[in-house]
Amino acid sequence: MSDFISWYIILLVAINILGCYALLYYTRDIDSSGDDDGTTGHSYDGIKEYNNPLPRWWLYMFYITIVFSIVYLILYPGLGKFQGVLGWSSAAQHEQEVVAHNEKYGPIFAQYAAVPIAELVNDETALGMGQRIFGTACIACHGSDGRGSPGYPNLTDNDWLYGGTPDDIVKSLVDGRSGMMPAQVAVIGEESINDVVAYVLSLSGRKANYGFAEKGQQKFMMCAACHGADGKGNKFLGAPNLTDDIWLYGASEKAIAEGLRNGRNGVMPSHKDILTPEQIHLVATYVYSLSKE
Repeated sequence: MSDFISWYIILLVAINILGCYALLYYTRDIDSSGDDDGTTGHSYDGIKEYNNPLPRWWLYMFYITIVFSIVYLILYPGLGKFQGVLGWSSAAQHEQEVVAHNEKYGPIFAQYAAVPIAELVNDETALGMGQRIFGTACIACHGSDGRGSPGYPNLTDNDWLYGGTPDDIVKSLVDGRSGMMPAQVAVIGEESINDVVAYVLSLSGRKANYGFAEKGQQKFMMCAACHGADGKGNKFLGAPNLTDDIWLYGASEKAIAEGLRNGRNGVMPSHKDILTPEQIHLVATYVYSLSKE
C-alpha cells in the first residue's frame, strides 16, 4: 500500500467519524423553528411530523459507538498502514492457530501416515478424518459425495484418468494434474466431425449411424496417439477410455462434437501447499475407499 493510499484511507475514516459526531451533536435537540403545537410543520394527508428529540439513551449509544470505533482503530489495523498498537494481524493469528493445531493433531496424523493406504482404508476413524479434510479441500470440484460434475471426475467408480492405485492418487494430490485435449477440427475437418462422433459412440456400444462410424474410424486414427487405436485411453497422458461409456464432459453427440471442435482443458491444482503430507495421506485413503465400496 502506497503512502498516498494510506493517508487517503486515514483521512476518509476521520472525516466519517467526525461527520457522524457532528450529525448527532447538531440534531440532539428539537428544532426550535417548528410549530407551536410541537410538530415540525411538515404535513401530509393531514398527518403532522412530531418534533421530538432522540431519546437520550439512544443518543448516548451512538456516542459510545463512536468512542468504541476510535479505540478499536487505535488498537487494531484499520487506518491505512497503521497496524494498531497491539500489532495484531489475521495472518499472524492464522499462523498461531496452525501451529497450535499441528501440535495437537500432528502426532495423530503421523501415526496414520505410517500405515499404508491399502491397510488404512479399513480404519473407520482414519476414513472419517480423511472425509472431513476432503470436505474442506475437494468438494468444490468433486462434490460432497465425490461423484463430480461435468469436467470434474467421479471418484466413486473405477474409471481413473491417471490411475486409481494409492500411489497414483497421492501423486495427483501432491503434484496436481493438467490434462489437455487439443481442438481436432483443423486436423480431421469440420465435415468429418459427425463421422468421428459416430465412431466414438460406437466404441462404447452406443447406437450410432453405421455409415458415419465407418468413415469416422479412419479419421479417428488422428486421435489414436492419445486414446490408443482401440480407444481405451492412456493413463500416462490422462487420455480417457472411450469404450466404457463413462464421460467426463457429457455423453451426448453435442458434447462429444464440442470436445472435437474446441478441445478440452482440465486442471487439478497441486495440494502440497494446501495440505500436509500426512493430511494428503488421509485424503488419499478416503478417496481410495470411495471406489472400493
